[in-house]
Amino acid sequence: MDREVRAFIFDLDGVLVFTDKYHYQAWKKMADRIGVYFDETVNNRLRGISRMKSLDIILERAERQFSDHEKNLLAEEKNRYYFELLSAMKPSDVTAEVGDTLRKLQIMGYKLAIGSSSKNAKYILERVQLLEVFDTVSDGTNISKSKPDPEVFLKAAEYLGEKPENCIVVEDACAGIDAAVNSGMKAIGIGEAAGYSRTDYPIRTFADIMEVRKFI
Repeated sequence: MDREVRAFIFDLDGVLVFTDKYHYQAWKKMADRIGVYFDETVNNRLRGISRMKSLDIILERAERQFSDHEKNLLAEEKNRYYFELLSAMKPSDVTAEVGDTLRKLQIMGYKLAIGSSSKNAKYILERVQLLEVFDTVSDGTNISKSKPDPEVFLKAAEYLGEKPENCIVVEDACAGIDAAVNSGMKAIGIGEAAGYSRTDYPIRTFADIMEVRKFI
């Protein structure tokens, strides 16, 4: 089987940009308004999963049950807060290391894609002027299942016109690594995911991707 890597698929939050603080602030504001306890420990459980699954985790501490309609309203409320915070993002929120590495991969002829559960992925990429760097974006607007389901990465490969075995994923969350493995792709882990047992290539810095490239 031809397993030559022809494409890189990147998670967004925590890999290319760091919006964790905005997610935390938005969830915190929503949770405080409805009187549900929320802290960074709870927030850490939300990494790499969809908005609605994140809301279900937050509402575990609620004193009453919420209907599906109420949950949808709460998710929309959180997203409004988050969107307001994202409006302050700018190109300098992307490190030179990330920008340089993406450009090198482009020059080498690799296809580049985003594989993110976020429904705000394209807006974030526009704010930091990275949207045109990527050949395609697979995000929360075109999937029905969130990580660790492989749908978001399989869609990215489909949009790129590549087989899963010819793609490699870059992720910072364990759920994202699981999604990559479940899709039949190799996985590069950075941050928390670097220490995960299912990660194929752990890296310390984004630039280390260029070293991994020599072995794939």
